Amino acid sequence: MFTSEKGVVEEWLSEFKTLPEASLPNYATNLKDKSSLVSSLYKVIQEPQSELLEPVCHQLFEFYRSGEEKLLQFTLQFLPELIWCYLAVSASRNVHSSGCIEALLLGVYNLEIVDKQGHSKVLSFTIPSLSKPSVYHEPSSIGSMALTESALSQHGLSKVVYSGPHPQREMLTAQNRFEVLTFLLLCYNAALTYMPSVSLQSLCQICSRICVCGYPRQHVRKYKGVSSRIPVSSEFMVQMLTGIYFSFYNGEWDLAEKALDDIIYRAQLELYPEPLLVANAIKASLPHGAMKSSKEGTRCIQVEITPTASRISRNAVTSMSIRGHRWKRHGGSKGTRQNRPSRDMDSISCWNLQSRFKNDFNF
Repeated sequence: MFTSEKGVVEEWLSEFKTLPEASLPNYATNLKDKSSLVSSLYKVIQEPQSELLEPVCHQLFEFYRSGEEKLLQFTLQFLPELIWCYLAVSASRNVHSSGCIEALLLGVYNLEIVDKQGHSKVLSFTIPSLSKPSVYHEPSSIGSMALTESALSQHGLSKVVYSGPHPQREMLTAQNRFEVLTFLLLCYNAALTYMPSVSLQSLCQICSRICVCGYPRQHVRKYKGVSSRIPVSSEFMVQMLTGIYFSFYNGEWDLAEKALDDIIYRAQLELYPEPLLVANAIKASLPHGAMKSSKEGTRCIQVEITPTASRISRNAVTSMSIRGHRWKRHGGSKGTRQNRPSRDMDSISCWNLQSRFKNDFNF
């Protein structure tokens, strides 16, 4: 680490200590523009033996519990790198050098599992119903849905999945490690739209490293440093895929594609069905060419919108087209008043209409 970078970090540490509380919002707004500070902090985190690592972790935790949203997001952007450093040190069994990183991860976790009143949070997610339209689909495009008695009885009912309450943790062990890390990645994914490009790059890179370290593909990727296998859970890999899917459409196509392939590789070795299902679904939905999306500006996942009713083909078989075809077969002119259908035609039952349709088309 260069002397200039060390000076930037030391100035940042001393500046926040003397900052009056009234200046906190303005300070938080200007913090994201300090790219030299962010790159210097990454280098500190990547050096477990750095003397600045402990005060940096302490200040990042102070940012997180300050209650200022932008300071919270500033700390969150380093979360993938912090997780990687902790797992890398744990794999080398040099646990003592990761004490401050473990304390920061535990502090963020214990803050997130409770609300402002100190009560345990229970997260909920409503599984969308295919019978109701969304930005991803139109029910009419799926096909006819038989209105059976069973379907009618379940109409309007939604299935809700709950997560929590989560227990507080005083230390990370082999038993609870990935329970905590998975929850932290869930918090990171909830703020993906606020994460800068450098954070998305870090996420993709650490996902690749975690998945291939200790396996033959590590030599293909030319990753140096950690050569031990890092255990992962199925739920943790699914959370990694959420961030990678977002990175595809926000300027990090190449890194995200490499990370996706490495997750599929590891999931196949571990025989994990959930990440395999999600990863292959993402891979199948990707366009053939790389997306040329700007690194700045609107961040979103692009979806194919189902055509609306006005764009449906004119050749669709309707009751009017069936009547028109019948009149043409009888040689009448559709425009004359004598050959126009009488109002009694509207009272013909569906069954008779289908019978005439079959007879006319020689079914």
